[in-house]
Amino acid sequence: MLRGGCENEGVKTFWQEIVAAAVGVVLVGGLAGMVGCKVPPSPKPINELNKSELLGRTVFQSRCGVCHNDRKDEPRHGPALVGVFKKPTLPSGAAATDERVTSTIQHGRGLMPALGDTVDPDDLTNLLAYMHSL
Repeated sequence: MLRGGCENEGVKTFWQEIVAAAVGVVLVGGLAGMVGCKVPPSPKPINELNKSELLGRTVFQSRCGVCHNDRKDEPRHGPALVGVFKKPTLPSGAAATDERVTSTIQHGRGLMPALGDTVDPDDLTNLLAYMHSL
């Protein structure tokens, strides 16, 4: 036990290293949180969706939900689409625009099959509205 000062330099050095390590962990963790570990924004609650978004959700569930998650940020066969329009780019690296998403839906890309004209124009409009709510 230490009395009236540090009689054992080894103990003093040990505790200084522990404190320094703990401070380092806190600082690095804080910086990681500020730099690149962003949590995707939450989707709009389902009970707040407007009519077009609700119709688009139905299209998503029947046409897209087999391969893509819309309400959790975990990939399925394709990437999760949470916050897809809230980011500057799509998972492919292309600009996150209605035109680019429409083109991907209609013409496909990579493993995503082309849906071509099998999606009604009104359904596509509603689907895009829903995807903007994610």
